Amino acid sequence: MPPRLVLDTNVWLDWLVFADAGVAPITVAAASAQVEIFIDEACAQELALVLAYPLRKKILTAEEQAARLAECQSIARTIEPVATPVDAPPLPKCRDADDQKFLELALACRADYLVTKDLMLLELARRKVRRTPFQIVTPAQLNAALANSAS
Repeated sequence: MPPRLVLDTNVWLDWLVFADAGVAPITVAAASAQVEIFIDEACAQELALVLAYPLRKKILTAEEQAARLAECQSIARTIEPVATPVDAPPLPKCRDADDQKFLELALACRADYLVTKDLMLLELARRKVRRTPFQIVTPAQLNAALANSAS
């Protein structure tokens, strides 16, 4: 079974808008079904909002925004909101309440990794305040983990 991933908005932007080399191994892994990526409506809505912002002095047209969002939805498996199982470990609280949805999605889809560049989410991983059933990693850390599992 391939590793299950949740990508935060910044990682999606690096993939869909900037073609960042740092996420290229993730795109290759997704294209070859070596990973499975999940998204939900709350995370997709945030991505749609952010795609409308000026991004590094680049403004996407409405058509470009729609195309990027459609690409995301063709890559990621959309899940419906689910109630947290009673026996699930409690999630740590992110200092940025807007980022909590990524933790909740990772728990709901039984992700192996939450891939993020967000400093507050990464702080949770460093502090290890509470263990989560998934790892919070940067794209580089995920790329290393994928490379190690392939060898």
